[in-house]
Amino acid sequence: MKLFHYHFWTDRVEETESYYRRLGFQVEGRYAMEKGTVTPYHPPLEWDDFRENALIFRIIEVRKANINITFGAGKKPIFDHIGYLVTDEELKQLCNRADVMGWKTEAGARRTFIYTPYRFKIELQTRKDAVDGGDGSLARLVIASPDEAFERGLERLFHREMEEISFVQGAQFHLQEVFMEGVEGSSKDPNKVIVTGLNGEKRH
Repeated sequence: MKLFHYHFWTDRVEETESYYRRLGFQVEGRYAMEKGTVTPYHPPLEWDDFRENALIFRIIEVRKANINITFGAGKKPIFDHIGYLVTDEELKQLCNRADVMGWKTEAGARRTFIYTPYRFKIELQTRKDAVDGGDGSLARLVIASPDEAFERGLERLFHREMEEISFVQGAQFHLQEVFMEGVEGSSKDPNKVIVTGLNGEKRH
């Protein structure tokens, strides 16, 4: 079981893509909503090729080694979910625990979601091709939450201490900081998430 993913809704889609590309992420795909249908605008297309179309991007996916980040158009930055790479057996165990806890599960062809009571989802991914592999991974997340039960709920679901996630008290639910292996330095993304290489110094 390995933490590999997080997702945001944001009103700064282009700026978010540019930020992560500067950190060495590659754009895996872009999907825009047009007249009720999803249209791809994948690389080698660049923003200058379609910026004037005022597209609403449902999702943009960027990758670096074993890190997968997605974001889509929203009215403001909203932290939506995290994702774990799991085996088929781990998927079954987590879904069974979620059922016992009264948490909704939603199985899809490509991934499974567990809906927590904290306006926050957990993606469970069994496809190894969701990441590119190599050097680089999500080492730890710092998540702010106004509900202290959030930490206890996740520990019960995963049946262990969440060593890869640090929980802090906050007025709003938010991804506060991300520690990444394979990333240099430290900076803040357009959604006010601090992205820190394990040996980096913070620059705000």
